Amino acid sequence: MIYSFSGNTLDVSGHTLTRDGLSVPVEPQVFDIIRILAENSGALVTKDRLIEEVWDGRIVSEATISARMNAARTAVGDSGKDQKIIQTVMRRGFKMVAQVSVKDATTTAPPARLQQTIRYTKSKDGTGIAYSKAGHGPCVLYAWHHLSHLEHDWSSTLLSRGLRALAENYSLIRYDVRGAGLSEPIKPCDTLDDHVNDMIAVADAAGLERFPVIATLQGAAVAIRLAAREPQRISCLVLHNSYARGRALRESAPTHAEHDPFIALLKSGGWGDPDNGFMRAWATMVLPMASFEETTDLIRLFAHASNTEDALFQRDLIDRLDVTEDLAKVRAPTLVVHASMCTIHPSTEGRKVAAGIADAEFLEVDSSSTFFSSSDPANEQVLRATLDFLKCHSGSK
Repeated sequence: MIYSFSGNTLDVSGHTLTRDGLSVPVEPQVFDIIRILAENSGALVTKDRLIEEVWDGRIVSEATISARMNAARTAVGDSGKDQKIIQTVMRRGFKMVAQVSVKDATTTAPPARLQQTIRYTKSKDGTGIAYSKAGHGPCVLYAWHHLSHLEHDWSSTLLSRGLRALAENYSLIRYDVRGAGLSEPIKPCDTLDDHVNDMIAVADAAGLERFPVIATLQGAAVAIRLAAREPQRISCLVLHNSYARGRALRESAPTHAEHDPFIALLKSGGWGDPDNGFMRAWATMVLPMASFEETTDLIRLFAHASNTEDALFQRDLIDRLDVTEDLAKVRAPTLVVHASMCTIHPSTEGRKVAAGIADAEFLEVDSSSTFFSSSDPANEQVLRATLDFLKCHSGSK
């Protein structure tokens, strides 16, 4: 069935939610909550029923139910204050109060299945870089962080909904940086400029002349350096949880490397092991609001993305990167989005990036995530801001 309400379209068989024509990434439990409320529009859905259908009757806390309900409201464009779509019935449950229309999905042609194609190119120094393309329309280059894997990220519940939402609106070009995923290993002598050359190689291989870039974490520093070095190539930048200087160059940097929890983790031998205490503690720092299962998925993604040796080389490089002087040379329209409570890369670092780029826009969102996963309530706001900015400024070819 397909349910339509307040500008939203919920396709149950396709497991998709769109709002005002744009795909909205939602985590499976949140999708099920919206589905149950839509199926029973106007009627009370008790908390007990939600627990039975969404959590298979397992014991869950009030905080968990509240967090998922807040995410459901955010996904459909509602809030706990307004409650124009989803209403709370005190101490009893919830009710969808928006008018809902229903039609049979069998009468509607199913959307084309999104698929990605993976290819290889050579960077300036000969390093093999894997890149992928998915979707149709104007091209956008997506620069993820140093722990990526083109195949596993595409299918991950933590990341796939956001990636597929982008691919539904653009030809999405992604790549694994050297030392990660399907690309060739990083070398101890590699520099930030080698990463910039990798980005250029991917753009050239994909046939991009002038193009927009979405970049996360250290990928943003690479994009900033490229935009400063070759301004004619970049039409606009959208930077998520970005920083211009690595952690080792900040005032709060540990005096000794052994005090860095990430280095301690790598040396503990627990890299990629969901049962290792160091690994789980660090993954929880990355996504503090993730469930136990989501944290386990994140750890497995990291294991696929990189081995211990490459992760150490990557960390040494990104901890010491500095593109502060490049900021003033960026001429592309720029949107800087940052989580307000991120502990690994505080919002002050994002503000410095925005302040250093002429006319850059800054958006701080209510999140503690190091990157915006599908289940993060702020993810929908970040995605819509990203798509709106690209629509105005991309000018890709």
